Amino acid sequence: MTNENELPFWRRFMIYQKERFPILGHGPLILMFTFSAISYSRICRDVEGFIATDDLIVGFITTFCLFFLVRVLDEFKDAETDRKYRSELPVPRGLISFKELKWMGAVALAIQVIAILIVHPSMFMIYVIVMAYLALMTVEFFAHDWLNKHMWAYAASHMMIIPLVDIYASGLDWYLDGAKPHLGLLFFFGVSYFNGIVLEVGRKLKAPELEKEGVVTYSGLLGYQKGARLWILMLVVTAGIAAAACYYAGLSVISYYVLGFVLLACILLAVQYIRNPTKALSKRLELMSGVWTLLMYGTLGGIPGIITFLS
Repeated sequence: MTNENELPFWRRFMIYQKERFPILGHGPLILMFTFSAISYSRICRDVEGFIATDDLIVGFITTFCLFFLVRVLDEFKDAETDRKYRSELPVPRGLISFKELKWMGAVALAIQVIAILIVHPSMFMIYVIVMAYLALMTVEFFAHDWLNKHMWAYAASHMMIIPLVDIYASGLDWYLDGAKPHLGLLFFFGVSYFNGIVLEVGRKLKAPELEKEGVVTYSGLLGYQKGARLWILMLVVTAGIAAAACYYAGLSVISYYVLGFVLLACILLAVQYIRNPTKALSKRLELMSGVWTLLMYGTLGGIPGIITFLS
C-alpha cells in the first residue's frame, strides 16, 4: 500500500485541501461573501444593475486566495503547537512540507497580484492594505506571548481581517465606480466581523473526547455551558446588526423572518449541546456556524444581487 507522503504533489494537495481548506466547502461561502458585499453596496447606493463580470470573477479569485493564504500562513504560525499536540494534521504528519507550503502561498499571491493588475489595477492599493494587515497577523502584531495569554484580544484582532477583505470586495462596486463607500456598509462590515467570531467559537466548541492537551478551545477554556452561551450571544449580536442592515437597506420583511428562523435553529442546537456535549453535536455546531454565515450573506445582499445579476 502506497504511503500518502509518497503520492504526487497534486494528490497530496487534494488531501490537504480536503482536511484544512475544503474548496467545495469554502468556495461557495467565499463567493457569497464577495457577491453579497458588492450587492449590499449597490443596494445602499441605489444603483441599478451589477458590476462587470470580469471584475466579479477577479474579486472572487482574490478573496478566495486571500483566505487560502490565511490558512497557509497559519500553518507556519501554529507549527510548534501542531507538532506537539496535533501530529495528525497534514503538515506535522509530513503530507505537505513547509517548502511546498511556501510555493503554494507564492502561487496564490502571484495569482492575486497578476489578476488585479490586469483587470482592475486601481484596486491594488486596497489589496496592499489588506495584505499588510495579514502580514501583521502572521507575526501576531509582535505581541505573541501577550496575545496567547489573552484569547479575547487574539480573536478580536485576527477577525479584523474579514471587514478589511469586505472593503476590497465592496470596493469592486463603489471604488471602481468612482464613488465613496456608503455609510450603510458599516452594518455589513459589523455583520462580517461577528460572523467571523461565530465561526471561530462554533468550531472550537468540542465534545469532551475531542479536547486535546495544548489546543485551546472555548469549551475547554470556559466550559461547555459558558462556551455555548458565548456562541449564542455572538449569534444574537450578529442577528441584531444584520436586522439593522436589512432595515437600513430597505430589504424585504422576509429577510427578518429568515434571520429569526435561523437564529432559533442555532439556539436550539446550542441548548442540545449544553445538555449533552457529544461529538456529533459539536460537529453540528461547526456546520451550523457555516450555514449561519452563508445565510447571513445571502439575506443581506446575495439573493437580491443574484436576482439583479440574472435579470
